[in-house]
Formats: sequence, C-alpha cells, structure tokens
Amino acid sequence: MSAWRPLLDGIALSVVVAVASVLVEPLLKAAAGGRVGVPAVVIALVIGMLLHPLANTVRFEPGMTFCVKKLLRWAIGLLGLRVALGDIIALGLSTALLIIASMIVTVICGFLLARWLGREAGVGALAGVATAVCGASAALATATVVPDYRGKAADVAFTVIAMNAFATLAMLAYPLICAWLDLSPMQTGIMLGATIHDVAQVVGAGQAVSDEAANAAIIVKLFRVFMLLPAVLAVGWWMVREGGHAEHAKVPVPVFAIVFLGLCLLNSLLTTQPALASVYLPLRDALLEVSRWGLLIAIAALGLGTSMAAMARLGWRHLVLVTGTSLVILVIVTGGLLALG
Repeated sequence: MSAWRPLLDGIALSVVVAVASVLVEPLLKAAAGGRVGVPAVVIALVIGMLLHPLANTVRFEPGMTFCVKKLLRWAIGLLGLRVALGDIIALGLSTALLIIASMIVTVICGFLLARWLGREAGVGALAGVATAVCGASAALATATVVPDYRGKAADVAFTVIAMNAFATLAMLAYPLICAWLDLSPMQTGIMLGATIHDVAQVVGAGQAVSDEAANAAIIVKLFRVFMLLPAVLAVGWWMVREGGHAEHAKVPVPVFAIVFLGLCLLNSLLTTQPALASVYLPLRDALLEVSRWGLLIAIAALGLGTSMAAMARLGWRHLVLVTGTSLVILVIVTGGLLALG
C-alpha cells in the first residue's frame, strides 16, 4: 500500500477528469442537435489541459505518469478481445494486402513529412501510426516506444485531437466520396474501414450507408487494430536503429503486445464455441469496457500533463503532417479499390 500511496492523487485526478468527460459528452451532442458529438476521449484531453496549471505539481505527477505509462499498456492489451481471426481471414488476400500496403506507406510518409517539415521524427511516428492503425489509441501506444524529447507530450495531445477531428470529418465526407465513385456496398465498407481513424466513426460512417457496408467496415477496421502491434514494435525498432534522440529509446518488453495477441487468439477460439459463448461474451464486454475506461483515464492524465501554451506553439506544420498522412491512406486505398474493381 505504501508503494501505491504516491500514485493515488494523480490517479484520482485522472479518473475525475475521465468521468467528467463521459458526463459532458451527451450534453455536447445534445447541444449539437444530436447528430455529431465530441468524443469523450477528446473532451478528457481538453479538460485535462485546462487543469494543467493545477496538476503540474509533484503531488499529482507520479500518478499521472503511472496512468500514461502503465495503465495505458494494460488497456491496449485488452483491445485484443475486439479481434477474431476468422473475420480477418474472411477479408480475402487482395483486400488484406491492400490494407497492409496502405498502412506501411502511410507510416513511412509520416516520417518523411516530419523530416521535410523540420519536425521531430517522433511526431512523424505518432501521426503515421495513428493514421494507419486506429487513431488515438495507436498514438498513445506509439508514444510508449518513441523516445522522450522536448514537446513530446504536446505532440501526443495534438495527434489525439487531430485524429478525432479528421475521423469525424471523414465520417461525414467519405460516404459521399464512395457514392460519387459508385463503389459497391462491400467496396464502400472496405474504404471506410481502411481510411477512417477511429472505430466509432467507422461504425457511424458504415451505418450511414448500409448494413453490408457497416459490417465490412468494422471487419476491416478490426484488422487494422490487429496490426497495431507490429506497427508499434516496428516503429520502436526503427527509431532505436536510427540513433539521434533514439539512442535513449528502448523498445519495451512487449508485455502488452503479448497480452493483445493472446486475447485475440482466445477471442477467436471462444466465440466459435456455443457452449462457452454465453459465459464468455458478457465477460469480454466487461473487459472491453475496462479497456475503454483505461484508455480514457490515460488520455485524461496525458491532458493534465500537457500545457495549452505548448499546444499553441506547435504551428501549422503539425496540421500539414496529419493532413498529409490522412490523404496518403485515402488515395492509396481508394485507388487500390478502383484498380481491383
């Protein structure tokens, strides 16, 4: 208990911010007419940054660091319960290869754009992986293998906000692009699932088209979530290899990666066993809810540790970077679908 005592204040403050974001989310959605709302993850980040002057003390720092470093990894590990290998296999080889190729090119472009814009390689990694995989949670996972540098917390916070903003815009715009290109419902689902950053917006965009499109979009999106582990580990290895700031970086022992993969395999096995599903599925839903809250508390802690002034100093180059990676994955996936017919 004595080991936990220094952490309690920071953890408690992060939990309060997370709870407040969940309470505020439906209020903001209602104020917008019930159509488009601000995700709780963004609300938690903003509330946290507003409270940074209060939280920026020795009293809260250990607990906030615990949330961002440790709790985050546990929450990401539990995300493996979202993925079933049978659904991924059903995608087909050509679709899987298109998605993997688009993700690889997007991550590489993140690094190249960061270098071209004179930014840290770390922010290129954050933007590239967040765009390629699954938005905010991918940005947070990538932050665990990106070496510390001045302004890293502000870069992570910006990436999270930008990913959610772009995902919301994509949820509204991309179904219209699919209709303009006369894509089939299946192609539309693949396009939406392969290009929109966050799961919630993928579901919303797919359901705005049809059930078939929504189902395909969710499967493709979960395939991207499954690719989180190789993406994060590859980026960590690359940054260590490249040196510079990265000589201080260490790709962490991937305990959360092992948990993620193990739970993915377990989910694939148990969902196909009718005798066990009635017991397993409620447990899975409960653990996914734990994961959701873990990610929310971690991002609240990130916000509490990030100053608004640092965010304001980032400038237009960061916006160009996340816009560039978003356009890259959109063009590759759409072009690939048109080429495949």
